[in-house]
Amino acid sequence: MDSLLIEILFGSFFGLLILGAPITVALGVASLIAMLYLGDNPIKMVQMAWSSVGSFPLMALPAFILAGALMEAAGLSRRLIAFAESLAGPFTGGLGAATVMACLFFGAISGSGPATTAAVGMLMIPAMARQGYGPGYAASVTAAAGGLGIIIPPSIPMVIFGISAMGMQPPPEAIEAHGVFQSVSISKLFIAGVLPGVVMAGGLLTMNYIRCRIRGFHGSDEPFSLRRVASAGYHGFWALLAPVVILGGIYSGYFTPTEAAIVAIFYTLFVGAVIYRELDVRQVIKALDTTTWLAGRVLLVLFAATIFGRILVENDVPGVIAGGILSLTDNLYVIWAMVIGLLLIIGMFMETLAVIMILVPVMLPVAYMMGIDPVHFGIVMICTLSVGFQTPPLGENLFIASGISGISIERISLRAIPFAIASVIAIFIIASFPAISLWLPRMMGY
Repeated sequence: MDSLLIEILFGSFFGLLILGAPITVALGVASLIAMLYLGDNPIKMVQMAWSSVGSFPLMALPAFILAGALMEAAGLSRRLIAFAESLAGPFTGGLGAATVMACLFFGAISGSGPATTAAVGMLMIPAMARQGYGPGYAASVTAAAGGLGIIIPPSIPMVIFGISAMGMQPPPEAIEAHGVFQSVSISKLFIAGVLPGVVMAGGLLTMNYIRCRIRGFHGSDEPFSLRRVASAGYHGFWALLAPVVILGGIYSGYFTPTEAAIVAIFYTLFVGAVIYRELDVRQVIKALDTTTWLAGRVLLVLFAATIFGRILVENDVPGVIAGGILSLTDNLYVIWAMVIGLLLIIGMFMETLAVIMILVPVMLPVAYMMGIDPVHFGIVMICTLSVGFQTPPLGENLFIASGISGISIERISLRAIPFAIASVIAIFIIASFPAISLWLPRMMGY
């Protein structure tokens, strides 16, 4: 491996980031400089970029973004949140718990952390403030729980991880030491994300209960009512059915994640226009506009990150990095601590999808050499990066919660620290017990 190539590639990349260049520009320019140094024809960049968006699974990305935008416009998200709120009752921290549950429900249709925070926060932050929780606390719990949007399937980062990992083969020495590894698929990642998502939500619910008990937040003045829950469930039946249709079809094998995304779009159009009658042409056009902007932004990062990653792989950089890490220690738990710590730090400064596309070629060989299942590794990686949504300076969920609540990002960040700690504890539990990620896929025959 050419050490000067690594200096050129990473030096120019981080140098451009420090100068304030967008992540796409930094990745693309760094890759171009490296290719010129290697003597490659720059037209190769165009070929790589074109091949990176030619895969069938990638079609799920804009489709799920459109499905989430349509569901919000059609009133499905509002009904999901109303159902979660009906479960709050007078219990300690009830509305905070309802916020976490609402994010859990909405994450099952949006696949995005910021979208989940925005949809849930618009309703729950004012409701919690009216009940005396304080807008700062309400914003912090919403920003923290919004990260569940990328863990609960369908998840846009899982689609990107699946695409990034599918083409990577375990090193021969890893197969010799640990046997044949299971293949990576987006369907398997979706199934594997269910229980870890519940564990992450459990950590947030526990921290919410502890903090609300200390602060004396006792929930709403209304008693818990099964009639109210039943009424919210009745009015939100078609909204609650959406995750069942999407995930049930994937888990049962009736359709692929890409086909599931298309089914979700048509399901939402039917429910919004025919049953709820809240979806009109103007809102559909607005949803398409949102989808175009978000999908274009993601695909631009994907173009550049694919080229960056291909240069790393072709020059055996991941193998060298894996060897360097394993020369320090061969203790599995120390390796996990190093990986999780690195992802937590990088997730504070870089966009989640870019981190996945850049680091999967670097970190997955380390996982293979340690005998870690790639699906389990992917789930831990995505769970860890979900914490980045609530930690400054990038913290997209913080900006959204701040805009809704009117509370400064600094105040929300301080109040979100205990939730970040609870999430990190949950991540180490998921990493230490692979069965949390792998039991459900194995039970379903994947």
